[in-house]
Amino acid sequence: MELNTDIVTGPPRAAATVIMLRDGSGDAQGLQVFLIKRHAKSNVLGGAFVFPGGKVDKLDAELNTGLHIDQPLADLHAALNEPDIDHATAAGLYIAAVREVFEESGILFADGVTHAHAERATRMLREGQAFNKVLASMALRLQTTCLAPWSRWITPESPSVMNRRFDTRFFVAAAPAGQVATHDNFEATESIWLQPRAALELHRDGLFELAPPQIMTLAHLSRFASVQAALADARSRLPPVIQPHPIDIDGTRVICYPGDAEHPLKARAMPGPTRLRYRNKLFEPMDGFEGLFAD
Repeated sequence: MELNTDIVTGPPRAAATVIMLRDGSGDAQGLQVFLIKRHAKSNVLGGAFVFPGGKVDKLDAELNTGLHIDQPLADLHAALNEPDIDHATAAGLYIAAVREVFEESGILFADGVTHAHAERATRMLREGQAFNKVLASMALRLQTTCLAPWSRWITPESPSVMNRRFDTRFFVAAAPAGQVATHDNFEATESIWLQPRAALELHRDGLFELAPPQIMTLAHLSRFASVQAALADARSRLPPVIQPHPIDIDGTRVICYPGDAEHPLKARAMPGPTRLRYRNKLFEPMDGFEGLFAD
């Protein structure tokens, strides 16, 4: 992963991503997370493994929420804990999250959807129909109650791995039964279910590119033994706002997180290390790999 040294001015673009979880079985017991590999030619994290997600579209705010949302907009707004946005904007973030995970993985969080329903909706989307029209045509209501806000990441003006800024809301959700997650072979070229620690080990060994938000999120998720435990944690707290603070120490890029001595915010926002350094084209804790799992 190449380091970006450019300064990016202007406000960050609103985005949403879904951390999809399942409980493994057999030799792969334990919490697993779904990751997709972005196309190598993508202008955002090309070649890296990420959670499905993307930018909020203006049409996301135009969906008939009375027909296609399963809970009051006030509840969505309250769960995000963002008093500076209105109910409609909050709903648009959830809609964007559901739309993006559907477009990139084929998983559709909507009432009564089976794998066959999801495949039909995917065909309609690829035929050029807008997501809102697909929902209307199939009379689907989105299951926003399945999504629990996890965190909010705001790219600094000195992004370490991109040349643009995003204000991304991360949601966690259990993969729905009866549907099969895969990649779209357009924006993503590979997909895989992995235990969080296993993904981090592949990154450590140079076999798996991960950006810092994914590294820190996987390290956090590695503390949970099951989907139920991770969802319970998400629903027991408000999502923290994480604004990475990059600095250079002796020519080495270091990204500091809330709670670090060099970060403007002294209260920790998540478990794990409070800083990552860039070395050998990888981001790693200052005190080695096991530092990702320290309390």
